[in-house]
Amino acid sequence: MPPASDHTKTPQLDDAELVRRVRAGEQAAWSILIREHQDRLFNVCLRMVSSRELAADLTQDAFVKIIQGIDSFDGRSKLSTWMIRVTMNVCLSKLRSEKLRRHASLDATTRTNDDHDETTFAQQLQGSEPQAHERVEQDRERLLLQRALAELDSEQRAILILADARGVAYEQIAQVLGIAIGTVKSRVFRARTTLRDLIEAQRRNSP
Repeated sequence: MPPASDHTKTPQLDDAELVRRVRAGEQAAWSILIREHQDRLFNVCLRMVSSRELAADLTQDAFVKIIQGIDSFDGRSKLSTWMIRVTMNVCLSKLRSEKLRRHASLDATTRTNDDHDETTFAQQLQGSEPQAHERVEQDRERLLLQRALAELDSEQRAILILADARGVAYEQIAQVLGIAIGTVKSRVFRARTTLRDLIEAQRRNSP
C-alpha cells in the first residue's frame, strides 16, 4: 500500500487526542490514522503472507477491525502497539484458516525504508556477522533462509518478525501478543533455534 501523497504537513496529535477524534467520527482524524500507520501495518502483513495483493487486503481488513474496535483501546499501551496486535491477529487468523505455507519475502516485493531490517533479520537469525560473500553465495543463503522461514509455524514466524525484522522491544511484543515478557523471551529463543536448525538442514540437503 503506497504512502499517501500529501504536501501539507499534518499537525502532530498524541494517541489520546487522535483516538478521541476518531471516536467522535471526524473523517480527518481517520485519514491521519491511516496515513501515519498504513505503511507499518502493510509491511507487517507482507512479511506474514509474502503476497503483496493479499497483504494489501489484510491491511484493509486490519483497519476495519481497528475502527470497529477503537472503543476497546484503553491507552495502556501505545496506539501503534495496539494496532500491530490487531493486524497480527488478522494475519494469523488468515494463515490458520487457509493453512498457508509461504515464503518470507526478505528481499521484499516492495522496496521501503525497511530494507535495512531485512539484512539485520537474516544476520540475527543465522547468528552471523556481516561478511563480504560473493553474490551467488548471498543468494544461496537468502534462499535457504526463505525456505526455512516457510517451514516455521505462523506463531513462530510472527514473533520473529516482531523481534528481529521489526526490532520491537520484548515489552511491546508482550503487549502485542498478550503474553508475559518471560514467555516472549522463551518463544523467541525457541523460534530462533528452530529456524537455525532448519537452515542447517537446508544446507546439508542442498547440492
